[in-house]
Amino acid sequence: MFLVQTQKIINFMKTLILAVFAFTITTSSIAQTKDVVDIAIGSADHTTLVAAVKAADLVATLKGKGPFTVFAPTNAAFDKLPAGTVASLLKPENKAQLAKILTYHVVSGNMDAAAVMSAIKAGKGKAVVKTVSGGTLTASLDKDKVKLTDESGNSAYVIVADLKGSNGVVHVIDGVVLPK
Repeated sequence: MFLVQTQKIINFMKTLILAVFAFTITTSSIAQTKDVVDIAIGSADHTTLVAAVKAADLVATLKGKGPFTVFAPTNAAFDKLPAGTVASLLKPENKAQLAKILTYHVVSGNMDAAAVMSAIKAGKGKAVVKTVSGGTLTASLDKDKVKLTDESGNSAYVIVADLKGSNGVVHVIDGVVLPK
């Protein structure tokens, strides 16, 4: 009786492991079919970013071939900006300024977390990356977190890394970094 129950448990565990493995493969391939814009669209924490990308007419660009590395501020990150800033930036007359801010959050290339860490190590604690807007961001480590510092000295931390898409990678950040 004990051996029969043990065999049933073993068979159940094998089935469970295979199901988890199949789920992992399926969800990995689904994630790869989404581009960096689709990743943001699928996140309830990035509705402000998605609205801004649409207002700046950057959807088609960011759905392009890439690869792109996107540092994606959360809704809470945008909420930290002075009152009225987001509403003002979303106005049609501020489209160019909004586009500059958003492209300041994008780096050409596919910089996953390992690449960011390698760049920081190679730079002896700091890595300066050129953004699509033409500015620079400085990546460094603060304890065990990657910190991005903008050209004015403001910083944001990567809170989720390596959301991989078909045309790049998204890293979620807790602040909005701003070009000069």
